Amino acid sequence: MVDSLSPEQRSLNMSRVRGKDTAPEIAVRRILHADGLRFRLHRRDLPGRPDIVLPRHRAAVQVHGCFWHGHSCPLFRLPGTRTEFWRSKIDANRHRDCRATEALRALEWRVVVVWECALRGSGRLNPADLSERLRAFVLGRASGCEVAGRFATSDRAGVAA
Repeated sequence: MVDSLSPEQRSLNMSRVRGKDTAPEIAVRRILHADGLRFRLHRRDLPGRPDIVLPRHRAAVQVHGCFWHGHSCPLFRLPGTRTEFWRSKIDANRHRDCRATEALRALEWRVVVVWECALRGSGRLNPADLSERLRAFVLGRASGCEVAGRFATSDRAGVAA
């Protein structure tokens, strides 16, 4: 299928897709800061460069966009065009996420994944509930957890169309 946009317009659109400092990431940072939890951002010395790192608690927070990381929730839908490209791209993102999480845990870091659907959409969690879950993880002893919106399913078997 031919792209309906010129190469310049497509380049402009893609340049605006952010890799860090996204709205969901900033929302999580605000919640953590309001709870008195101090953190560092995108530490290069850690596997996968976690979005948020709380060194005092040896905890890392990854904020995943539901589309880019293939979450099983209403915010994710595989595009109808170039499905094989998107399926392989999203699967590769998921495999990279797993490798980074395993590497962090091997270094005895605790990892929480906050999904975009926990912050936006009709199934989002209220800020107090999200704050409580994050605080419980950071101050607790669990090695990992996921925080997702109310309509997310728990299977992460792969991207299926």
